[in-house]
Amino acid sequence: MNSFTRITALLLTSLNATNGFHIVLAGGTGNVGRELSSKLVEDGHDVTILCRNAFLAGAPSRVSSDFGWLGKSFLEKYPGVKLRDWDGGDLLDIVGQDWIGWQDDTLSKADCVVNLCGGFTQQREMATERLVRESLRCNPIALQITVAPKDDELRMISNVAVESKMKRLKLCEDLVSQNCVNYENMRLQANRLEEECDNIKQVIYARLS
Repeated sequence: MNSFTRITALLLTSLNATNGFHIVLAGGTGNVGRELSSKLVEDGHDVTILCRNAFLAGAPSRVSSDFGWLGKSFLEKYPGVKLRDWDGGDLLDIVGQDWIGWQDDTLSKADCVVNLCGGFTQQREMATERLVRESLRCNPIALQITVAPKDDELRMISNVAVESKMKRLKLCEDLVSQNCVNYENMRLQANRLEEECDNIKQVIYARLS
């Protein structure tokens, strides 16, 4: 990061610290995204959640277990949380109708992008690569945070192809650390949801202050 970019980042951070941050959560319609987004909004920040189908994620009741869901009542309680369709890195997996242009709509104004995309398939790699590539194009100074389970916890919750899954998580972290100048790779314990969401929040505030 050159001196001009660094000064610009500091000025923008100072301004946004007063007015609230713009935080993007990719894959934020699960339990972690629900908990984290509500905490951030309560602190006065704006949150945009990238999801595969905003209509289903914001429906009054859950329509399908194949897609994340926050619900109409949650969004009404936390109006600072907005949903945005995105392609998740895989054009064959699009089900939302309004995904085109998500990069410029969300990443360009983001102070922080938190990657909560779950699963341990190639889709996770593709989503991470998509976030990194588009962030570098739209907003290279945004803080990038990846969230994944710790290796020992992964061994407890999954007994199939564990080593392969661990390598995939590491690959996603490397995509961020090798390409982004402002990043944090976090390993968390899923059974401590509230505590770990507080940890993510504190990292965001510490890195953007």
